[in-house]
Amino acid sequence: MKEGNKQVHKNIRIVSIGGATYDLFLYMGDGLVEQGGEVRLAVGGKIPVKQLVESSGGGACNTSVGFARLGLDAAFCGVVGSDQWGEKMLKTLQNEGVDTSSATIVENETSSFSIILSLLSGDRTILYTPGANEHLDHATLDLEKIKKTDAVYLNHLSENSCSLQDDIVATLVNHPDIWLSWNPGGPQIKNGIRGRDEAALLQVTNLLLLNLEEALAFTGEKNSMAAIDILLQAGARNVCVTDAEKGVTGGTGEHVFHYPVLPVKVVETTGAGDAFGVGSTWALLSGLQLPEALMAGTLNSAGVIGAIGAQTGLLNENQIRKKMLANPLKPELIR
Repeated sequence: MKEGNKQVHKNIRIVSIGGATYDLFLYMGDGLVEQGGEVRLAVGGKIPVKQLVESSGGGACNTSVGFARLGLDAAFCGVVGSDQWGEKMLKTLQNEGVDTSSATIVENETSSFSIILSLLSGDRTILYTPGANEHLDHATLDLEKIKKTDAVYLNHLSENSCSLQDDIVATLVNHPDIWLSWNPGGPQIKNGIRGRDEAALLQVTNLLLLNLEEALAFTGEKNSMAAIDILLQAGARNVCVTDAEKGVTGGTGEHVFHYPVLPVKVVETTGAGDAFGVGSTWALLSGLQLPEALMAGTLNSAGVIGAIGAQTGLLNENQIRKKMLANPLKPELIR
């Protein structure tokens, strides 16, 4: 798989590594005031909530569920607490057909939890506690599962979880047929592409996924094209940079493509990046090329932002294939 995007067997095994968070979405309607990029709540006020939705979330939860819906043999590698939220997240994963045998349950620990204020614009403000996610490290990483898988999806890692990067790199170097899709988190973005661990991970990355802000901070470049070029030079085989309403730009060693955002009513944006990563990874693992991967990721993301919850709108394989055939918007070759 490292040598290209050749056709692979349908039941490919993929392990999602990263966070698990129980999300409480509060759809606020016009109860909040947005001003100057800030959300304001009146002190002593009583703010009405139009809708409340509970959902499992977090990078590894979202992506493993997304892969399972697309017909892959998906596994979750993350940490939850021994509380009602951890129990609900594991139950959701299992109901979606995700293998949870690599999950770690920490006794007497609170699972990661977030309260998401969903605004009229479709944007959101998140109140978050990392909880049990801070226990994701080399000690809780199921290396034996990774050695037996076909692909790995590495989600955002917290500062405490960075210790497992060496283990992942060593495993992929020794097992070069394992595919890696990587969506760097805050600590990795801060370290930049010349950080020791980051440089090593780029060398074994088949698909790198960043939004524009992350790509510029990660590389120190001033535009997406320059960022894509330097990331490819650093070792990534395929690079995708999303830019909200401006769509996504993706590059290989030979070409750069652009795909526009799809016309869809934005209800809630949480999980949109995870959905894009799932769709684009699935496409490449299915033998499609990067232009089609940009389309698949965008279609999956559009499904998520059209509903409340990071997993509600994730597409299944039949849906995404039909939408790809019917969609009139095609990727544009820009270089």
